[in-house]
Amino acid sequence: MSEREHKVSRRQFLSYTLTGVGGFMAAGMLMPMVRFALDPALKAGAESSLEAVCELDDLTDTPQRFTWSFSQQDSWYESTVEQEAYIYLDGDDVVALSSVCTHLGCTIAYNEDESEFACPCHGGRFTEDGTNVPGTPPRRPLDVFEVSVENGTVYLGEVNRRD
Repeated sequence: MSEREHKVSRRQFLSYTLTGVGGFMAAGMLMPMVRFALDPALKAGAESSLEAVCELDDLTDTPQRFTWSFSQQDSWYESTVEQEAYIYLDGDDVVALSSVCTHLGCTIAYNEDESEFACPCHGGRFTEDGTNVPGTPPRRPLDVFEVSVENGTVYLGEVNRRD
């Protein structure tokens, strides 16, 4: 083919240029939106951070409440979050139960006399291992924390839902 057959007309040149510029501008506007939509999916596989809560020697076979705090970064806002859990020994295993009722999110308390957890809001009750008592408002057991024991220190991670 000769050079004459490859020439681009002025109309074609302007059409290609405007299409390219328009595509570049559209990509510039869409990329932040796509990143915003995909960000939670990209962070979902991130490892949870474990926080030191207590010493293994402090635990017994009766649930005890432990409170700890940690720093949390939400975008540009940094805050201190306080959490609590009921931790006990089940044989050689360490079990950490959430102190949040699975009915409406009230804070539960352990009743040593009855060996069960009670929710003051709506009369919810849980057995010592966190299982919901039938006939009370909660429909599922207490959530459990991810637990790790290293060098005699108990570390807790994220809360996992039990059904």
